[in-house]
Amino acid sequence: MLFLPLSILLFLLFILLLPLLFFLLQMKLVGHALVKMGISPAVATLIFFLSIIGSLINIPLLSGNQNIAINVGGAIIPLLLCIYLFPKVPILKTIIAVMISALIMNKMAQPIPMVGVTIPMFIPPLVAVLLGFIFSPRNPTPVAYIAGVLGVLIGADLMNLSQVTGAGMMS
Repeated sequence: MLFLPLSILLFLLFILLLPLLFFLLQMKLVGHALVKMGISPAVATLIFFLSIIGSLINIPLLSGNQNIAINVGGAIIPLLLCIYLFPKVPILKTIIAVMISALIMNKMAQPIPMVGVTIPMFIPPLVAVLLGFIFSPRNPTPVAYIAGVLGVLIGADLMNLSQVTGAGMMS
């Protein structure tokens, strides 16, 4: 079977543009979720890009044998969004969802020397979505977001802080 050179060029173009497609799809999904939480599309796009850029920035909190830092895109921006969303959710149910999420994340998290705390990638979003639907079936998105963010930060990171040694940097 013969392939035209144009077909090969189109295939190479597709392969080169595939990361852009995944990026745009991710941006659309994140933007849609943020809009469902009452955030305008322009602000949702800004939050998305600030999170990506902020993921490159670690703010040192403690230094010594082990440096402890907080990541702008992975912790500060999500925490600010949680603060924004908190008045819009059923508070007691959300606190319970966060506590359950934190306990699950703590049990699933594994402190690994020279790496830090790891957790299977699909566990936090699955737990967050489930808790969102359980505790706020009419509007699960903000509860799921808060439970997911705070559950990971509290359960995986803070509760395992003393167990991570030799990582050089914990963020």
